[in-house]
Amino acid sequence: MSGKEMPRWLEWAREIQGLCQTGLAFATTSYETERYTRLNGIAAEIVASHTGLPAGELAQNFSAQPGYATAKIDVRGAVIRDGRILLVQERRDQCWCMPGGWADVGDLPSAMVAREVWEESGFEVVPRKVIGVFDANRGGRPLEFFHAYKIIFLCDITGGAARSSDETMDARFFDFDELPELSWQRTNGKHLAEVRAHLADEHRPPAFD
Repeated sequence: MSGKEMPRWLEWAREIQGLCQTGLAFATTSYETERYTRLNGIAAEIVASHTGLPAGELAQNFSAQPGYATAKIDVRGAVIRDGRILLVQERRDQCWCMPGGWADVGDLPSAMVAREVWEESGFEVVPRKVIGVFDANRGGRPLEFFHAYKIIFLCDITGGAARSSDETMDARFFDFDELPELSWQRTNGKHLAEVRAHLADEHRPPAFD
């Protein structure tokens, strides 16, 4: 999946998978179950044909998302020190992003982002405000196959020190005008521009797509 625009085949496959997931959740006959299961397999085959990933594993992964199809949530912490922003280097692509990750069921959004920042960077933080809520699958490479929203929190440091983790190779503060190569699925220029705008205007309302 190269480039910054989401390819049409991915849009089609995601829509088919979402319809299948919802259809299976409300299926009342074996006929409906069989047809939706087959369509789920077709969505997996579309993705497999463009990525080289095994269609069987993809179909199994799609089936592991039961119930009505809805968006996943990705949380990110914008942590600032002396005008510089904290970024972590991801082990998966060796590029940089604001610390964060998938939201866990049962946790408060503010608690999730504080935990993710601590786990990925070593810093203890307190979320202060929501910078924005973004569609994670538009305006850049998709975060994952499933549709996702991204919530970015402005956070204040209360303790800790920079360190690596199981998922990150490094954690450093960068000037906004001297950024390393970004992991665009996780953090992109639009997100960072909004962070800078909030730093310049503490009364700026949260952005949203």
